[in-house]
Amino acid sequence: MTTTRIYATLLFSLIGIASLNKGYSQDTTARPPLSAIDSLRISQDTVLRIRNLNPYFTLHVDSTLNYKLEINKEPSHYFWFLKNSPVGLRINKDNGTLTFKAEKSYFLSGKLKYDNEYKVNIGVQNLNDPKERVDTSFTILFFTTEIVPSHVKPSVSSTMYIEEGDTISFKVECETGSFPIEDITFFSNIPISNYTLVKKCDDEFRWSPNYDFVKETDSAKQKFVLLSFVGSNKFHNRDTGVVKIYVKDALNYPVALNDYNKVSKAFSTYILQLKYAFVQLDKKVKKTKNTRTGFDLTTATTALGGTIFSSATSTSAQTAGKILPSAGVALVPVKETVSPPLTAEQNSASLVRSSIKRLEYILRENSLVGERDMDINKKTTTLKNELKQTQVQLIDVPVDETNNMTEEQLNEYFNNPSVSKKYRLKSK
Repeated sequence: MTTTRIYATLLFSLIGIASLNKGYSQDTTARPPLSAIDSLRISQDTVLRIRNLNPYFTLHVDSTLNYKLEINKEPSHYFWFLKNSPVGLRINKDNGTLTFKAEKSYFLSGKLKYDNEYKVNIGVQNLNDPKERVDTSFTILFFTTEIVPSHVKPSVSSTMYIEEGDTISFKVECETGSFPIEDITFFSNIPISNYTLVKKCDDEFRWSPNYDFVKETDSAKQKFVLLSFVGSNKFHNRDTGVVKIYVKDALNYPVALNDYNKVSKAFSTYILQLKYAFVQLDKKVKKTKNTRTGFDLTTATTALGGTIFSSATSTSAQTAGKILPSAGVALVPVKETVSPPLTAEQNSASLVRSSIKRLEYILRENSLVGERDMDINKKTTTLKNELKQTQVQLIDVPVDETNNMTEEQLNEYFNNPSVSKKYRLKSK
């Protein structure tokens, strides 16, 4: 019995020792040594990283941002920096504290805008090892509960005065509030053409009214045009900028100049035709005068010869002296028949010459002055009336469309001193 208990005690002791040895060996193989865990943790902490970076900041106007960034390293060995940061956003390069006060003045001056996402690049770098650095970014957005309306403001005064043919040009600017104006619509109280369309802020409006824009029925010879520029934001809130334009009736100078040149050319052509008619009349009067002068000289010579022959001693000579005066008297009716006096032609020549002088004077007095003569219509009307009046007055004078003399020859004959002397008015 005693021996049996001894064997049993030994058996249980061996089993316990075996089980203890087996349990220890299993625990040793299941877990790595402590030094391996520590080495893994140390290797992971060597990578520089920012622990608490917020990727998105939303900031109310007049509020303050004070946010300290942290890294997994000793901060005294690193410095912080920002890129593309909005106005007023700063970072402490030593401890990585972001600070910003969103003052309203930034938004009123246009340096910052509401509801606009600003992407800011941020970085941290080792002072001793430039390769050890982190570059990342975050977004900041500003908002306000106060609604500041945006306004459409043309760059000219609200009232303008122009003339037909002139061009007006101005920019349609916008005063940006809480929400900027995104599109602009244009309206006019009357249909207009030849203008540039405005679709967004800072677009240029350009318009030139035609010369027939103002009608005869318009009062005071001017027309009122009301231009409306309606801007709207993304919430369809609208603001309207208005420009009043008074368009005055004006002279279409290119057309008026063309009309004047036509009348002036017709005026000069008619003067040349009258000069040629004067030359023909003057030559005809001159030829008749020479013929009558020849007859008068022959008559006088015959009478003188008769007187001489009648005082001669010869009978035949005395007979011839009695006959010659009768022959001279007989030449007088022949002269009147062959070359009657051309009183009408001479009067016509005098009338044509005086008309030419008057037309030349009127043409000189109504010549254009300067690049844009504002009396061009008045001068054109004067030339038309004078030309018509002269043509009616000289309707019986034959005017040839063509002649065999040049303008220089006509002027030389017309201004000849002997011709001018013949038609000069004589004082009684």
